[in-house]
Amino acid sequence: PERRREMLLRCAETALNSKLLSSYKAFFAEIVVSAVEKLDSNLLDKDLIGIKEVTGGSINDSFLVSGVAFKKTFSYAGFEQQPKKFTNPKIIILKIELELKSEKENAEIRISNVDDFQSIVDAEWEIIYSKLQEIHKVGAQIVLSKLPIGDLATQWFADRGIFCAGRVSNEDINRVAKATGALLQTTVNNVSPSVLGTCGRFEERQIGAERYNLFEECPSTKSATIILRGGAEQFIKEAERSLNDAIMIVRRCFKTNTVVAGGGATEMELSKGLKKHAVGIAGKEQLVMNMFAKSLEVIPRIIADNAGLDSLDIINRLRSIHFNNDKDGTEDTLYVGVDIVHGTGNNKESFVWEPLLVKVNALKAATEAACTILSIDETVRNPKSEQEEQQRRIKKSIPNAGKRR
Repeated sequence: PERRREMLLRCAETALNSKLLSSYKAFFAEIVVSAVEKLDSNLLDKDLIGIKEVTGGSINDSFLVSGVAFKKTFSYAGFEQQPKKFTNPKIIILKIELELKSEKENAEIRISNVDDFQSIVDAEWEIIYSKLQEIHKVGAQIVLSKLPIGDLATQWFADRGIFCAGRVSNEDINRVAKATGALLQTTVNNVSPSVLGTCGRFEERQIGAERYNLFEECPSTKSATIILRGGAEQFIKEAERSLNDAIMIVRRCFKTNTVVAGGGATEMELSKGLKKHAVGIAGKEQLVMNMFAKSLEVIPRIIADNAGLDSLDIINRLRSIHFNNDKDGTEDTLYVGVDIVHGTGNNKESFVWEPLLVKVNALKAATEAACTILSIDETVRNPKSEQEEQQRRIKKSIPNAGKRR
């Protein structure tokens, strides 16, 4: 397990090397690997890892929550009296409004005296009170709803020691439902305790300038939330994209348990193997295999160009190293790829690793795309589009063409 975790940390650091967080790669690699490890190893559902951006503070103030966290929603008067911390609470998730509102549709009520009007008002109050009493009777201590929870319901819940939050986003409420085991309810009539979820600990906590609701130690489905801190909003947005890439790489490593050397080392070794195999094949197939092998060298060439190195020199050096591997009999030359500092280097020792599954999928996708293009024998052109394109070119070539004088 320790060796596996080290491998995952190295893969996460490799994913962050070229990103904005490269200076903090060791810190965030630990967070990313810990977040993925908290998921169910059979599912590894990416949706169960949330990233919440909190402006302010240092990037090193970022931390991992073992559960679900989301920003406190809008609340009405009376919210201050509600408890902000629970241990093993019962959680109900709703998709109903808990507030007094005017009719949404055009409604007409004919009354003949004042008593009839009062009975209508009493009925409205009775409806909402009956909903609140059903929630209280089932034993819920935390009430979450996708729709608004009004001031009346907020104060009613506060008097009975119940926490509530309305207008919770679909993404957050779905994560809470998966993590706690609660079932979304569209009505509270005859609701049973079996639809309630639970978590080890709930707390509303101040993080920076905002307050967050944290559901930790969720027993139903393991989940995690990364609280990302930073000064500028643009910096945090870019950091979030970087973490997403690292999370996807670590998930791939979890599924395959196999990594290969990056930096073009794998492509150069594959290219060498294909060229050697092509020598023993006669006919056009040899030409096809040689061209396929040559195309694999594009990856290290692009890496060298992006690093500001002489790509022609780097490719020639890599060819020499990999083709002489059989003569030397050393395994280390298998992992030699582009090194942006020294030109070439052993990427296994440098911990420049990639998940095997990512490499295999990339090669399959490229091969299928090439086969699709080669299978096209004819193309159909739209004459109208050609005429429009020709007219557009003529207008560009003639200044002030088509303008009235």
